[in-house]
Amino acid sequence: MPLALFALAISAFGIGTTEFIINGLLPELAADFSVTIPAAGLLVSGYALGVAVGGPPLTMLGSRLSRKTMLLALMVLFIVGNLLSALAPSYGVLMVGRFLAAFSHGAYFGVGSVVAAEVVAPQKRASAIALMFTGLTLANVLGVPLGTWIGQSFGWRATFWVVVVIGVIGLAGVLALVPASPRPSSGGVLRELATFRKGGVWLALAMTVFGFAPVFAIITFISPIMTGVAHFSAGAVPVVMVLFGIGLVIGNLIGGRLADRAVMPSIYVSVALLTFFAVVIALVSANQVAFVIAITLFGVAAFATVPPLQTRVLDAASGAPTLASAANIGAFNLGNAIGSFVAGLTIDAGLGYTAPAWTAALLGLVGLAAAGLAGVQARRHALATV
Repeated sequence: MPLALFALAISAFGIGTTEFIINGLLPELAADFSVTIPAAGLLVSGYALGVAVGGPPLTMLGSRLSRKTMLLALMVLFIVGNLLSALAPSYGVLMVGRFLAAFSHGAYFGVGSVVAAEVVAPQKRASAIALMFTGLTLANVLGVPLGTWIGQSFGWRATFWVVVVIGVIGLAGVLALVPASPRPSSGGVLRELATFRKGGVWLALAMTVFGFAPVFAIITFISPIMTGVAHFSAGAVPVVMVLFGIGLVIGNLIGGRLADRAVMPSIYVSVALLTFFAVVIALVSANQVAFVIAITLFGVAAFATVPPLQTRVLDAASGAPTLASAANIGAFNLGNAIGSFVAGLTIDAGLGYTAPAWTAALLGLVGLAAAGLAGVQARRHALATV
């Protein structure tokens, strides 16, 4: 694989660490800012909304830049957002810092997906995208557990300082390893916008929103689920997050290989398994051994969805993929926001810490329905073009 993919993965590692790290530090943040656990969970939703809102506009603003220059600018924004988070004197300022860092996220993975797909042969696109997203999954194996331990041992601000350092390393990696590319030709923005006239693009985005929403419905509240239902100690949270992260890495690589063979069937299977394991988690969460097994398999299913969902939107938006790719990253994070927000509402309603898992299962069923509609539309389009 080209070195450019490894450079993209380095930055993805930093971005993934800052995205997921809040999940392991909710109790510490809630105590420090004197807010409830669900209120602290809004730092997850706020980040996700920042990705969804910021990705497409930033991609359009940078449409006259080369893709490498755009990636470098986005990493600078990421570093600034995490600096603000590390220095935040209040909950509101921390939310602003998270929001700024999130703005870089959607555009980075959107542009990065296009770069990854372009530097390999067409039949290897999904695997190349999966390799870039491996940085995101490794963040859950290494970055998040280590960041959780650092936050619990030295304070949550220390975690954000570490993320800043990772961001600087990622910036250097992109500068050194991603090849230069020419600026897009004039009229590129109009071509990119025109792709949203295609119904297949919107169905692909809907699949992503609801097919991935179950992940954050559960993971946002994994710490209180573990300590409040399964009765783990707080120190066990980073260990279980490592196992969940290993599941993400395995699922991501499996999803890339399967999507290279058949995109839509891989989406059906991965979303169905994600829904199934959400139900399992709801049923076995009081049993420590069963919970650990279930959350690991849930992780496998979670990121098995990513390469095929991202490849599907590139297929649907063929000819003008950059903006649609960024919009799909926004769709992932809109799903994150929906999942964590709705799950938080169920906790506030007094339904207990198993309620997020049932919420995840219901969201997964919606994702399966969207995938079914997308499959029907794709078959009709294929027949019409014969």
